[in-house]
Amino acid sequence: MELRHINYFLAVAEDLHFRKAAERLFISQPGLSRQIKQLEDELGFLLFERNNRKVKLTQAGTYLKQEFEMTLKNLDRVISHAKLLNKGDEGNINFGYVGSAMQNVLPDLLVKARGNYPNLHFGFKEMENPDQIKSLLLQEIDLGFVRLNKIPKGLKIKSVFEDTFSLVLPKNHPINSNNFRNLSQLKNEEFILFEQSYSPDYYEQVMQIFGDSGFAPTISHNTVHASTIFKLVENNFGISIVPTALKLGYNMNIKFVELHKIKQRTVLSVAWNTSNRNPVLKNILEHF
Repeated sequence: MELRHINYFLAVAEDLHFRKAAERLFISQPGLSRQIKQLEDELGFLLFERNNRKVKLTQAGTYLKQEFEMTLKNLDRVISHAKLLNKGDEGNINFGYVGSAMQNVLPDLLVKARGNYPNLHFGFKEMENPDQIKSLLLQEIDLGFVRLNKIPKGLKIKSVFEDTFSLVLPKNHPINSNNFRNLSQLKNEEFILFEQSYSPDYYEQVMQIFGDSGFAPTISHNTVHASTIFKLVENNFGISIVPTALKLGYNMNIKFVELHKIKQRTVLSVAWNTSNRNPVLKNILEHF
């Protein structure tokens, strides 16, 4: 049985007239009759009761007409959905990200993407930079938002946001935006920093900040989570330096002093696997 047999059958079942159906299908009446006979032979039962005056569906024919019509409607929907998936207008895309990306870059992207592609489904997972790279290579995520300069072969990276650094201090710390002059004022403090494994490139930049200020920091704690850094600072376990964007979204007894006069800037980049064939990815990348 082929799709054309179903279409021929439905045409005759609708018109209950072989000549009219043949004209609508642009085939000869004898040819249409042969196609219906082939279908009946294939099924092993009659679909129509025929005589010189009229054509009538059998009980089995009536049932098949209803089912075939429903099947073809579903097939149309399936094909239409497949076309949307192929264009990337529908489907799923999974993001990995470092915490600061959720403060501004990712929300802005989602607003734009939702406006253009309202039927997309998004997945999110906060991940360390090395874990994002592994997941991108395995295509477990489609896009990663990382703080890295170097990536493995097969991945591509593009800068999407440049940020300043900021000091993080307890709310009652004597240093503030008005009396801060340079980082050497804090050389006797203990610092809480992101672990080097979080991003070697980022860690090196932070160490350069201290180097340019003429001292090596005393590091009391390392972590990969901004919330942990802020909670430790809040409870006077030390102070920190983080990307300025991280001051958004937290309501804690801490304060930020932006280091806008230093040369170092931290860059957030989007990374993806060039062999990823998810059609949605191409559409999302157009926003960068």
